[in-house]
Amino acid sequence: MSDYCDLAPAHPFHGPYHDHEYGFPVKSDDALFERLVLEINQAGLSWLTVLKKRNAFRTAFEDFVIDRVAAYDDTDRARLLSDAGIIRNRLKVDAAIHNAGVIQTLRQEYGSFHAWLDWHHPLAHADWVKLFKRTFRFTGPEIVGEFLMSTGYLPGAHRDDCPVQRRIIAAAPPWTRET
Repeated sequence: MSDYCDLAPAHPFHGPYHDHEYGFPVKSDDALFERLVLEINQAGLSWLTVLKKRNAFRTAFEDFVIDRVAAYDDTDRARLLSDAGIIRNRLKVDAAIHNAGVIQTLRQEYGSFHAWLDWHHPLAHADWVKLFKRTFRFTGPEIVGEFLMSTGYLPGAHRDDCPVQRRIIAAAPPWTRET
């Protein structure tokens, strides 16, 4: 994703994400869930489209509080599908609600979504994809790869000469601890 390091600086949407989020470790389950939902919604679209709609997503999905989203019913599903501020794709909306329930189960088994990710780390990208496909809906190689890169589980978010890369390494994301 080295092109992102050239594209993002000074961009009103890409810049803040590139400089302060992309590739940094994420520990909050709700923040991890948000990132997963955003990556799922990016499928077939540009990341810029998702970033522009991010605040609307946060409102529509009640700040991505997992327990709230997991409890969504048909009324909530209809509300989301009629919300022009977000990406109104039934498969993506259904995946978000379903995946919130999956994360609740993972929290019961592992203590948190973050702990589940740590339990399985490190895996090769292909193994992560298999794990995510068995566990979640609407996940494939691109979605899984970007989710894991964006949350610090896989390297590659920034070039080595990108100034942000030094800050990421200082934050010690999981990929820096691989043996």
